[in-house]
Amino acid sequence: MRVALYCPLKHPDHPVPSGDRRMARQILAALRKAGHQAEVACRFGSRDGRGDPARQVRIARTGTALGHALARRYARRPAAAAARPEAWITYHLYHKAPDHLGPVVAAALDIPYLVIEASDAPKRATGPWETGFRAARHALAAADLVMPMTRLDAVCLARLLPPERLRLLPPFLDDIGVFQAARTGRDQARARLAAMAGLDPARPWLLAVGMMRAGDKLDSYRVIGRMLADPALATAPLHLLVAGDGPARTDVMAALEPAGGGRVHFLGALAPAPLAAAMAASDILVWPAVREAYGMALLEAQAAGLPVVAGRTGGVPDVVEDGVTGLLAPPEDAAALAALTRRLIDDQGTRARLAAAAAGRASARDLAAAAAALDDALLRAACNHAARRPRSTEETR
Repeated sequence: MRVALYCPLKHPDHPVPSGDRRMARQILAALRKAGHQAEVACRFGSRDGRGDPARQVRIARTGTALGHALARRYARRPAAAAARPEAWITYHLYHKAPDHLGPVVAAALDIPYLVIEASDAPKRATGPWETGFRAARHALAAADLVMPMTRLDAVCLARLLPPERLRLLPPFLDDIGVFQAARTGRDQARARLAAMAGLDPARPWLLAVGMMRAGDKLDSYRVIGRMLADPALATAPLHLLVAGDGPARTDVMAALEPAGGGRVHFLGALAPAPLAAAMAASDILVWPAVREAYGMALLEAQAAGLPVVAGRTGGVPDVVEDGVTGLLAPPEDAAALAALTRRLIDDQGTRARLAAAAAGRASARDLAAAAAALDDALLRAACNHAARRPRSTEETR
């Protein structure tokens, strides 16, 4: 099937690293693995992060006009020439980044319309994001199938959609083999990293992975700073390795180094293979996950056989099973994170049990599983679309 993918929040080809962009690229890869011809439909972004109603109206007008223009362009292409899409998928829409194109194009071409990763926030029905909220609701109503990626979003969306138009798509990894391979070479990776960064292999190694930018990521690093200063960890002989970089690097260093006491080591931004090696070499991944959707690094760490201590926020429980593959603390609770981390530092048996379970559970979140799920979703969307299509006068006689 020929599939057009649209990402109203962040274009997948943008050079700035982002978990959102990465998931968009993984969806393209999964569609192609399933045998579909998938391409990005448009670069137009609809995000309004300031809550500016006038700007949202302008975005809506531009997006709708682009949708009509794109539909006309597609319609001029021969349907059998591998050029006209047979389905439209929009990845990640919500009130700050609604989809103005998908409903227009899908209706004009009479093709199934799918939405992957959506959320609904009724408290935004009035106020500065009212226009975006209404546009997001319109897109959800038009969709033949909506695939939230967390159970939390699924519960919210179930209030709007019937069960046959709602299906969960768990977060997945397209390069899971890189992390699995690193797990088998843990001892060598630990020795290399110890020599390179001057680390003591006998000490427990904590690892934090996250972009260094203002907002939620910086807030997570600040929670880690408070966690390190907590009595449970303040004097513990440990190493904290930090993988990530970005415009807020100075602020991140200021948040971590005072409580680090020389225990914090910055690795910079790492490509997948070095990151996988750092994960496999470490003992515990720590991440507060402040307002995190679900956290790609949490899934990667588990694929590398690394147990996780994280904040119980958003869709994190969909990725980290509390007490099975990691331990979850209340949101932004530095003391609770410190206590759970100390528990795993002191209990190697529990740490090993969580690590083994983490690797096993993550193995089911690979590209093949996602490809099968998306292939089935396209079939379901097509069936729903046919059932929802208004019948002609001849058909009703």
